[in-house]
Amino acid sequence: MQVEPQEEHRWLEQLLGEWTVTSKDSTGSGEDSEPWIESVRSMHGVWIVCEGRGIMPGGSPGQTLMTLGYNPETKRYLGTWIGSMMTHMWIYNGVIEDDGKTLALNCEGPDFENPGRSARYQDRITLVDANRRTLTARVQTENGDWKEMMSAEYHRR
Repeated sequence: MQVEPQEEHRWLEQLLGEWTVTSKDSTGSGEDSEPWIESVRSMHGVWIVCEGRGIMPGGSPGQTLMTLGYNPETKRYLGTWIGSMMTHMWIYNGVIEDDGKTLALNCEGPDFENPGRSARYQDRITLVDANRRTLTARVQTENGDWKEMMSAEYHRR
């Protein structure tokens, strides 16, 4: 079986390369991370794999792995995210927003404020220009509003 990359797959190619990542914690803990490195590669133009590594607040090493692709049948972006700092695998389902620059990835996971419950989350990748992008992680509150948890800036190396 051979799959031909679609226009939507090419959107993901803008993420390819080596990036320096700086993040800001929005939860009020005051623990911003040291800069991380993220390497993004393509799997034959159909999937991208983003591998991050760095030092966590508190000094321990951390790693992350994100996969992203596009399903032309469902017309949705999909993917996964795992990190060495937690045991939950995040499963993404999302779309490019009308601005053409923001990929909104919806997922569900453990509610960090209410153990034993789950919550809705959204990771938002926004292209600023060819050498800069942002990632904003947010959680949906009980009243339906979105609360930002973390933001990161990516600069091409």
